[in-house]
Amino acid sequence: MKKLFYPAVFIPEEDGDFSIFFPDLPGCNTCGDTMDQSYEMAIEALGLVLAYMEDKKEAIPQASNPQDIKLEEGQFLVVIEFDMIAYKKRTESRAVKKTLTIPSWLNDAALEKNVNFSQVLQDALMEKLHIA
Repeated sequence: MKKLFYPAVFIPEEDGDFSIFFPDLPGCNTCGDTMDQSYEMAIEALGLVLAYMEDKKEAIPQASNPQDIKLEEGQFLVVIEFDMIAYKKRTESRAVKKTLTIPSWLNDAALEKNVNFSQVLQDALMEKLHIA
């Protein structure tokens, strides 16, 4: 999944806080005390919803064209950039056990050099998948 860009509607509150919702993702709402915090909270809310949808094999909705979103007085639009791979790297640390088979001579040579098989596999997969 490439980077996604979703428009978020920011609503300034009387106390200086911001409420935020995503028109394309019903129920994806958050808030923040400052503009910086609100933007970060919007990324997190978007990540939670999109990761949940991906895990449940639900279709990820297409983002609306920002020009098509009608705003009420005082509201403003911020396009939130989201990178699912970066989000998962940051939030998912559970290990998954994999069983694999290699020739015994290769296993012996790797053991002799104290090779960390898990790290080699992770590095190779990230290189193969072009994940930095």
